[in-house]
Amino acid sequence: MAPDPALSWSAGMAPGAYLGASRPVVAFGEPEGYDERGRGRALGVVRVRPRTALAAACVVLGIGLIGGAVTGSWLTGDSAEGGAAGTFAGAGEMWHNVPVDQLFPPTVEGRGAGPGGADRTWTRVAVAPDGGCADAFDPLLRKTLAPVGCARLLRATYTDATQTYVTTVGMLFTKADAATMTALDARFKKAGLDRRTDLVPRPYSAKGTVAAAFGDKQRASWTLSVLTDAPVVVYAVSGWADGRTVDAPQPAADAMQPGATTAAAQAGLGNEAQGLADRVERGFRETVGSATEQPS
Repeated sequence: MAPDPALSWSAGMAPGAYLGASRPVVAFGEPEGYDERGRGRALGVVRVRPRTALAAACVVLGIGLIGGAVTGSWLTGDSAEGGAAGTFAGAGEMWHNVPVDQLFPPTVEGRGAGPGGADRTWTRVAVAPDGGCADAFDPLLRKTLAPVGCARLLRATYTDATQTYVTTVGMLFTKADAATMTALDARFKKAGLDRRTDLVPRPYSAKGTVAAAFGDKQRASWTLSVLTDAPVVVYAVSGWADGRTVDAPQPAADAMQPGATTAAAQAGLGNEAQGLADRVERGFRETVGSATEQPS
């Protein structure tokens, strides 16, 4: 059955909406006593000598234990390498297997996320239609991220409890393998690319919301994290809700330093970006962990 078009990133973002149709449930094997068409099958009675039956039972039991062990390793990804590869690949599918509200909850609680350990509460005001990366990044940042490719980009914009600040949080699902993601992460850290003011992600504004005036010139602070255990780049960019412009955005890591005196730092915009990005990333990891968990 075709998925309901209302349950997609591009259509209104109803609570619990998915980007894609859910995967079908697959059952393995047929119950004993039924043939391949599901019809009842007569179970004949065969008389055998006790010793013969015992020997046969031992053989069957031994084969069953060996087969079960092998099958178990296939199903659970017994080796660390196989399990990690499965988790990595599964994480890359989360963008269309998980509800919008699970990746970007309507409300996010940030205990201790504000300046001085103050609590924060963020409310989602807009969810961007899923799509590519062409318009979401400045040309230089798009070029920097090009080695990992762009499979899908998801974004949502939040505001704080006072509606003074707005923050866009994004999840770039890449086409890269683990080695390529690790290489990009190393490059960002070695060259300090996550602190360059010419590599700031663009915000997502939405008409009719408190984020209507949140454009490129309003970017005040940001953070960007290249994950190495999933093909995902998580970022957040924050600014004022009143549309005031910012001449020089400041990385969240710098704006959160004790004694930082920039306007973004004193307003706590570094905390807004970092706190929201951290919690969205944490929620994503928990979702991946639950989705790839094998029953005991």
